[in-house]
Amino acid sequence: MTDLKKLNRRQFLGMTGSAFAFTVVPRHVLGGLNYVAPSDKITLGLIGCGTQQLRELTSLITDKRIRVVSVCDPVKHPTGYLDWSPYGIRDSIRGLLGDKKWGEDLPGIPGGRDTGKEVVDRYYSGQGQGQGQGQSAGNKGCTAYADFREMLDSEPDMTAVKIITPDHQHAVQAIAAMKKGKHVIMHKPVANRVYEARVTVETARQTGLTTHLLAWSYRSQYDVVKKWIDEGAIGTLREVHNWSYRPVWPQWPENPSEPKPVPDGFDWDLWLGPVPDRPYHPDFTHNVYRGWYDFGAGSVADMGIYSLWPLFRTFGINTPPVSIEALGTTTNTVTPLNTCQMVNNTVSFPHSSILRWKFEPETGAPGLDLFWYDGGMKPHNPPEMEADNLELPREGMLFAGDEGKIIGGFHCENPRIIPREKMISFTGSEDPPEDRIERGTDVWINAVLKGEQSPGSFQDVEVCNETTLLAAVALRAGRKILYDPESMVVKNIPGADRFLYRGEYRKGWEV
Repeated sequence: MTDLKKLNRRQFLGMTGSAFAFTVVPRHVLGGLNYVAPSDKITLGLIGCGTQQLRELTSLITDKRIRVVSVCDPVKHPTGYLDWSPYGIRDSIRGLLGDKKWGEDLPGIPGGRDTGKEVVDRYYSGQGQGQGQGQSAGNKGCTAYADFREMLDSEPDMTAVKIITPDHQHAVQAIAAMKKGKHVIMHKPVANRVYEARVTVETARQTGLTTHLLAWSYRSQYDVVKKWIDEGAIGTLREVHNWSYRPVWPQWPENPSEPKPVPDGFDWDLWLGPVPDRPYHPDFTHNVYRGWYDFGAGSVADMGIYSLWPLFRTFGINTPPVSIEALGTTTNTVTPLNTCQMVNNTVSFPHSSILRWKFEPETGAPGLDLFWYDGGMKPHNPPEMEADNLELPREGMLFAGDEGKIIGGFHCENPRIIPREKMISFTGSEDPPEDRIERGTDVWINAVLKGEQSPGSFQDVEVCNETTLLAAVALRAGRKILYDPESMVVKNIPGADRFLYRGEYRKGWEV
């Protein structure tokens, strides 16, 4: 028997279409051109109202298939937010609202739940898709909460949440939302601990809800490179190298020594979430949290998921690596006794690192070594580049086989076989095929509306996400680790398994 509670609207109409064939009036007749019925809208809650959420909100809220009904953040109003532009978010909100003076009294870069609520309410009450559907039309307006758990308990009609919060909150928030029956859209990574990521993905698998990691993209140039390799352009693929100039935030090798007063309107206890209590300091928060093991996952999870996820998908890498080596820069300091001493950094990612993951061969995928470089590190310039009098770019991706190499951009864009003469002889041209990229909100919106899995689901990114998180395990272990992905165990270093877990959780925040 069909479970009517799980029956979505389209399935219902499909079952009963003949009975209603002569009575249903098309929605566009009732509501006008471009009208979207309330039953076809995604009622969305925003968990996190920091800079990235507000930046994306200005374009997302104009989509007629979306209705933002609630916002949540432990920060009430702007308190020291950092961004890549001092006025970019403010100006985007001004453009959305048609108000050239919006935010002129703000003390800094916009952020916080009050800002998010104001933007949502003002847009729906007077502009675009909200015209005639805002508070004046009987709607209660956008609700605002400090605690995402209260939001989930108080908004039963909310169908999905969009999570853009510090990495340490991702697992607890996504799991709680899915247990409440909400579809989850989230920024990378899935979590910042391997165990938490696995629990999150398993929850998604068991609930069958739509999930989407916003780092997803399809890029046709990965297919081009795979085709060239399959056709013998560089022989057998042995290594893939990917490098980035990130991190683009300060890195501190030690915890702050002096606590700072908690800003007004900042619920520090809620911001910490699962992390054991510690004194507040701005160096932990906002855009600079990514460098701390407790709160972030480093530049490899911040940016590597963008570039490596399409690689894993295209080359059929469906099992985590069996070993991970990690090299990181060290820091020295002058002691009170005027001696130089190395800092024993146990709290944060290094300024620069080089990582090497080893993958075993599997069906449809070769065994290979994958390298990551950040903080200005990159491979040595290969002879094939020197033959063309070129140097490796600031960011890029390199495929090395036993008979040649292919170079591309960070996301594998504009790939070419090197040197130039080999590219021409193999492909007949020195120019790569035109790139085709797919990404954006349509992917997850369509998936949620259809009740389908997104191509950017948590399940699809599981192996790539775990691979990037293993970087922190190897860095913290201080030596090469041998990993059993099936059992989720570090085999060669007693005690290193603890880095796969958070270890200690505050009561009520356990995963």
